[in-house]
Amino acid sequence: MLTLSFLQTLLGGASGSLVGFSLGLVGGGGSILAVPLLVYLVGVPVPHLAIGTSAVAVAANAAASLAGHARAGHVRWPCALVFAGAGVLGAFAGAQLGKRVDGQALLAAFAVMMLVVAALMLRRREPGEERKVRLNRANAPALVGTGLGVGALSGFFGIGGGFLIVPGLILATGMPMLQAVGTSLVAVTAFGLTTAASYAWAGLVDWTLAAVFIGGGVVGSLLGARAARHLARRRGALARVLAGLIIGVAAYMLARSLGLIG
Repeated sequence: MLTLSFLQTLLGGASGSLVGFSLGLVGGGGSILAVPLLVYLVGVPVPHLAIGTSAVAVAANAAASLAGHARAGHVRWPCALVFAGAGVLGAFAGAQLGKRVDGQALLAAFAVMMLVVAALMLRRREPGEERKVRLNRANAPALVGTGLGVGALSGFFGIGGGFLIVPGLILATGMPMLQAVGTSLVAVTAFGLTTAASYAWAGLVDWTLAAVFIGGGVVGSLLGARAARHLARRRGALARVLAGLIIGVAAYMLARSLGLIG
């Protein structure tokens, strides 16, 4: 546990607001900024502590977003439960492995994952036709296999994994984007809780900082959702800007991890 200074508390809230704002504005990608923000801006000295703390915030933000998508009928629950059930096993195994990896090496690998996420953001398309996908014998094995793989990555890096889960759901079932986004939040919540529980058991969650981060995220997500309504036609461009920001942060993390900058 950190003893948070007044400045760190402000920076933690501001970081949560930035993550929440990006989630509300473009529907994803912001959570992957949580760990670098906690390490390099707030000043959390232990990467594993930052990952565990961010996992709590990711789960809380995803659960809040899930409620809205569920009310709108965007969640395909049978597919979500199969995917998340398999993914929780992967997330638990990934979290156990991640805690054993050297912190700086984990940050370097995390930076590479950020580049993958940014690439997925740049390729993301707007929702297609509205057709309801159902769980069946043909797509169930693909949901289980994809869920295990994505869950393992989510647990290892302590991320929600939405930008891995959405393509995974589309690949496994062919569901339209809007349904995939809503359905993915079931898995994001489950993976975040699994990772958070694993890290909390090892004493690697700062609950005070997590609460500050979540509080900032709530405010930021409300502002982001309001901005999204006014900037609906520019969301694609804004998503590309966020992808560029993620690439820049990933490059900085890699440079720090490789000792290229102090």
